[in-house]
Order: sequence, then C-alpha cells, then structure tokens
Amino acid sequence: MSLSSIEARLSCGNRVLDLKKPHVMGILNVTPDSFSDGGRFNSLDASLWHADAMAKAGATLIDVGGESTRPGAPPVSVSQELERVIPVVEAIARRIDVVISVDTSAPEVIKESARAGAGLINDVRALRRSGALEAAAQSGLPVCLMHMQGEPQTMQKDPRYDDVVEGVVGFLRERIQACEVAGIAKSQIVLDPGFGFAKTLEHNLTLFKRLSELITLGFPLLIGVSRKSMIGEVLAKPVDERLYGSLALAALALVKGASIIRVHDVAQTVDIVKMISAVEQA
Repeated sequence: MSLSSIEARLSCGNRVLDLKKPHVMGILNVTPDSFSDGGRFNSLDASLWHADAMAKAGATLIDVGGESTRPGAPPVSVSQELERVIPVVEAIARRIDVVISVDTSAPEVIKESARAGAGLINDVRALRRSGALEAAAQSGLPVCLMHMQGEPQTMQKDPRYDDVVEGVVGFLRERIQACEVAGIAKSQIVLDPGFGFAKTLEHNLTLFKRLSELITLGFPLLIGVSRKSMIGEVLAKPVDERLYGSLALAALALVKGASIIRVHDVAQTVDIVKMISAVEQA
C-alpha cells in the first residue's frame, strides 16, 4: 500500500496536512532528562528558537514533549507537564506556520494543548490513560496511537512477543476500534509502531523489515527512530554519533511507505525526503 492509497488529508486544527507527500516532524523536548537533548530547550526562548530553526529547515510538524519517555524515565506530574508544554505551544502557535504536535498521555494536557493551538495529539500510551480518549475526542484533533507494552519505567525489562509484528498490529487494531467508539474518525488517526518501546533489538529490526504489514492497515504511519538505541547497538555508536544510522532508517521508512518521519536532525532528513520524492515523481 502506498501513500496515495491512504487517507490523503489530515485536519490539524486550522491547518491541513497533505499526506500524498511525506512529512518531517521535528522533535522539541522541553524536558531536563530526554535521552538525546534533555535540558537544551527548557527555556521558552530556546524552545521557540529551536522550533523556528526546524520549521525553516523544512519540518512541517513540531512535536512538543514535556515528559521524557526514555527507558527508566521517572514519571512527571500533570502540573509540571502543563508548565513545560503550554507556554511553548502558545508561543509557537502565535509565531510559526507549522502544525504543533503535543507528545502527551495526560487528558489535562490534551485539553489545554488543543486550546493553546496544537494540531495533533501524539500519545505513546495510545490514549489508554483514564480520560485521555475522551479528551482527545472532544479536542477534535487527529491522534497518533503508538504501541508500547507497560510503562517507560519498566518497558525494557524482558519484553516478549510470540510474533512482534502480529502483537503490534493486534494492539493498534484494538486502539483504533476504541477511538472509533469514542467518536474519533478513522481519517483522524495516525499509527506509530513504537520502535524502542518494550522491544529488543531483534524486535525492532524485525518490525522495521516487515513495516509493509502495518501499511496494509490503511492508516498513515509515523516512524520515530532518530538516534535511538537500536542504531547504537547495530553501529556501536554513542547517541551523538547516530546521524547516519538515523538517516538510513528514515530513507528506508519512506521507501516502505511511511507518511511522517519524527527526527532530531531536520535539515538532513528533509534532504532525504526531497531526493526520494524527486525520484518517485520522475
């Protein structure tokens, strides 16, 4: 299944994403402890500067996160998350022409982000927290549902699957159904396989190899593998030396039909998107 056979438009508040072409989502962590860039963009000025730089480099979405979900990350209170996220969403919405995605599982943050100008809810817990599904439905915004077993604190403690792809597909089907029951239209759903979340290296590689099986679900796929440990394990590289591995997987995801690539290194990934698109459109 190609991009052309997937729902072509994603209504993101006052903006629309044309999914006939792939998009790059820039990561903006407003946290002190994210695995790659924790603490770099904690201030409002630094966050706004980075968001603007990513948009100018070609990102059509900026993903704002106020809770680190790296393996073993401590939980964050709702009040902390609101304090970190909402001022940044408001500032970006006022000044930058970009779709704002909010990386959150908290219903309170979903509601306030929608009011502040967010255009997409990106939830690593696939709206399983109490009240999150209802908050997302009331917001009217599209949602990204990600696969994860357990919680960030425990997810990498011996994750097991009979078949990782079947496990991910079954989970996502169940969450799609839950969204439909709650009143979220299929045309407003994006899926994320959850690379690095409750998965070993073998699970991650197998899932990537068989990505086409998730494309057949008929929903846009968001792929986030930028600088992740699966790259570090294969290449034996620390987190700040994983650019080329990240770009290789971004290119492979695009060829396999992904719609949105979530990355730290926007300019380099945009070049890949442009080059692959030029070849495909020739």
